[in-house]
Amino acid sequence: MDESQSLSGLRVLDLSRVLAGPSCTQILSDLGAEVIKVERPFIGDDTRGWGPPWLKQQGSSTLNASTYFASTNRGKKSIAIDISKDSGRDLVHKLAIKSDIFVENFKVGDLKRYGLDYKSIQKTNPKIIYCSITGYGQDGSSSSKPGYDYVFQAIGGLMSVTGEDESLLGSEPQRVGVPIVDIALGLYSSIAILSAIYERHSSGIGQHIDMALLDTVVALGGNQATGFLNTGNIPKRQGNGHPSLVPYQVFTTQDGKIVVSVGNDDQWIRFCKSIERLDLELDDKWQKSTQRVEGRVDLINILNPIMKTKSSQEWIEQIEKFGVPCGRINNYQEVFDMPEVQHRGLIIEQMDTQYGPVKTVANPIKMSRSKILYERPPPQLGQHTECVLKELLNLGDDELFTLKKDGVI
Repeated sequence: MDESQSLSGLRVLDLSRVLAGPSCTQILSDLGAEVIKVERPFIGDDTRGWGPPWLKQQGSSTLNASTYFASTNRGKKSIAIDISKDSGRDLVHKLAIKSDIFVENFKVGDLKRYGLDYKSIQKTNPKIIYCSITGYGQDGSSSSKPGYDYVFQAIGGLMSVTGEDESLLGSEPQRVGVPIVDIALGLYSSIAILSAIYERHSSGIGQHIDMALLDTVVALGGNQATGFLNTGNIPKRQGNGHPSLVPYQVFTTQDGKIVVSVGNDDQWIRFCKSIERLDLELDDKWQKSTQRVEGRVDLINILNPIMKTKSSQEWIEQIEKFGVPCGRINNYQEVFDMPEVQHRGLIIEQMDTQYGPVKTVANPIKMSRSKILYERPPPQLGQHTECVLKELLNLGDDELFTLKKDGVI
């Protein structure tokens, strides 16, 4: 591993699958940690089969690996071990002793049956940072329940404030178009792990990190949740509008739609200049943000016909001249065609011996000295089993042969 990477020298044993855990460990891998992903033999991570869309095998029309899996598993080594077998559990335990970080998202109690829970691992590796990811946390009346992102977007309030305005006929709550709770939980988990690593420098011991989808989605409530807690007013869906800012929304133009984000009173003045409506700028009725929020309907009814008089590009050029944030609503073809996206190097292409070029989205972290290197594409199932067991556990060919014959690896 390149020593210029910030987490070079750390080893992660990754028993997680699907999205939250793998997104966390991919961040750690991008930053230089060695991540060893433990998967079920012949089956692997559930998301290997979550397609379409698929990666295409070189020289074949067979579609046999999902882009979903590829999105959160680059940079890792995959080893296939059956932890339902005693010798399989023994291998994982020995690998944990040689690791700094252990990440898992099994249902509460499952790994305890296998002797791979935090208390069991801690006994032989007191320095281990052990991160458990579940739906409802390690205790409480719902701790045994499974959980997926969609369910938590619903029960955690996120869907109640996402979707078209409740006053519109037929409007319904909507989930966010990406699994935002899983992604956020991966981010929070990586922060927690790195904090525990830092604390370990002074204490000399590890600790257990208890991460939950429920906690994460409630925390994502941010200003909406805090507003409710302090006023008792239940936030409602407002479509693309903002509860505290106006205009801060989508506008229809001559040829499409753009977003305009007026974030303060000074930007309001500049926005009025950009649309050549000095009368609105000078009108006392709209001077303050609170006034514009209170008169939202009337003000938007004035602005809507104005925005329909020019094309999207014309408005973007004109509004940006006055320093007001705005932009078109891009699809992903348009996103990756953006010169800014290409300049920032946000597309990573890695060569895989089986699938050829595999493209993923770059890690957005950029540091002046510590590099982010993309040395490995998403691994094939069990691709690194033998080399990891040989290098870390000093297993010989005869031992590996026996493990294979017994269906352990």
